[in-house]
Amino acid sequence: MQKSNRYTLEGRIRFSEVDHTRRITLPGIINYFQDCSTFHSESLGVGLSYCAKRRKVWILSAWQVEVERYPVMGEPVKISTWATKFDGLLGLRNFCMEDEGQKMAAWANSVWVYMDVEKGRPARPDRREIELYGTEEPLPMEYAPRKIELPGNLEDGEPFPVRKYHIDTNEHVNNCQYVQMAQEALKEPMDVRKLRVEYKKSAVYGDIIYPRTAYEEDRAVVELCDGAGKAYAVVEFS
Repeated sequence: MQKSNRYTLEGRIRFSEVDHTRRITLPGIINYFQDCSTFHSESLGVGLSYCAKRRKVWILSAWQVEVERYPVMGEPVKISTWATKFDGLLGLRNFCMEDEGQKMAAWANSVWVYMDVEKGRPARPDRREIELYGTEEPLPMEYAPRKIELPGNLEDGEPFPVRKYHIDTNEHVNNCQYVQMAQEALKEPMDVRKLRVEYKKSAVYGDIIYPRTAYEEDRAVVELCDGAGKAYAVVEFS
């Protein structure tokens, strides 16, 4: 019998993860996915401490998240993740959130870059690490490109500072926080069914974020920039 390379985390939607509709929020789903991938690495012995000693880290380059429905407070869920491909400096990883009936409520693809922290540039992961993760077949979803096309009518929003609670263990703004920042920049809440995020550079504590937002027929795009207009991240909601 072939060994599975999937990692699974079981949970229950908590009160702290839902909004006024009693459904889990989009950031709540993303946090489940992020936690699942972190625990996957920890279970293999190549987690945070291992990477810190080696001065290496996996940096998220792109998200593509699709939501069929938002599970409600108290509902049991099962989150799974697995690597689908390693290509040079990149690693691709799928996620899914299933309900009690084993139906997928949400799923995602992600693209990661292996970074040498000291040199500040991408590096090739060790063969041992790749072998530990292994790979599984990718989800049968329509895969979008990493790069998000920007609309031509982006409007400037109100700048805001990076707060301490935005920062993660890498001393950068957490991946999910960019999504929450972008949601705050929207004029009205959206019932998001598809999310794409293109991460371009890391914001740190004390930086000022300048949001720029545009709306098209089927999507809203938020570009989160520095003072010179260079993007930290581009977020697309549809």
